[in-house]
Amino acid sequence: MKITTKECVLHFKQPAGTSRGVYTERKIWLVVVSEGAAVGIGECAPLPQLSCDDIPDYGEQLSVKSKEFAALQQGDAAVSAFFETLRDYPSMLFGLETAWLSFLASSHTTHRLPIIFDTPFSRGEVGIPINGLVWMGTYDEMLCRMEQKLKQGFRCVKLKIGAISFDEELELIKRIRSRFSHHEVELRVDANGAFPFDEALYKLELLSQYNIHSIEQPIRAGQWANMAELCRESPLPIALDEELIGVNDPDQKRQMLNIIKPRYIILKPSLHGGMMGCREWIDTARDMGIGSWITSALESNIGLNAIAQFCSSVYGDSIAMPQGLGTGQLFTDNIPMPLEIRGDQLWISKNS
Repeated sequence: MKITTKECVLHFKQPAGTSRGVYTERKIWLVVVSEGAAVGIGECAPLPQLSCDDIPDYGEQLSVKSKEFAALQQGDAAVSAFFETLRDYPSMLFGLETAWLSFLASSHTTHRLPIIFDTPFSRGEVGIPINGLVWMGTYDEMLCRMEQKLKQGFRCVKLKIGAISFDEELELIKRIRSRFSHHEVELRVDANGAFPFDEALYKLELLSQYNIHSIEQPIRAGQWANMAELCRESPLPIALDEELIGVNDPDQKRQMLNIIKPRYIILKPSLHGGMMGCREWIDTARDMGIGSWITSALESNIGLNAIAQFCSSVYGDSIAMPQGLGTGQLFTDNIPMPLEIRGDQLWISKNS
């Protein structure tokens, strides 16, 4: 078995603003597993200053891990044991998981799309509902982007907030609600940890007036006691995202959820433990009555395809809650794959 890695840079069609800064390009590494005619491909895509495995020598370490993986005696037990050693390198784990699963399934690959999990979605029979994403910007930019998402048919829209004044953001949400009730459009907001704790509850109370589904990561990660207090007191359901980064031990996952008790958790395989770690998060949350959904983390179509198929395998044939999988059209130079958005659903095209 041979494994090769390749560094690539993707370019955004327009700057993608978050409370941590603005992205104009995205560095990823592709991992290719091959033996004879069988080929599998995966994507390793750490996010700068966010991923717990965002390390200076990432490419070199990925090469080392890949060579160790290639030297394994193939078999489920050996592969599972090796993946356990990558718990602290979630983006590498996700890329190697994807490459390995698509390598195993390569005899079923059609139209350049690896069938990693055999589900109605991966066979192109059903779509997955997704939310539209409105990036941070000026008031006018965000309003224009919101209107575009609504015209495209999205019934669930996620707003990135925290870059402009909170009053302007409230005004934008008020304007949306004056046109569309919560029965017509579900609104989610993502603060990316932008609220100071001493202002957070007041802001959550103001936001709750507009029938918002949930807010993602209102305060910065690592403040378990403060986040737990917000989850108890907030009139608006809170979802954890960045809070989960670096929490890779199964017992610590349960401890965190038991302390904070969020309404939802949001899983990104590249950030939250690969597919293996995300299954643990979902199962643990389900045992505790905590909801979840899955999103991509600005991967190329290689990673997006894997995440979407993983999502369909985890949540079953009929997914009701919109997932965060609408990032496939962000790049000018994305890797072509037969993924397409129809209305507010992500589909695999059988005709590509």
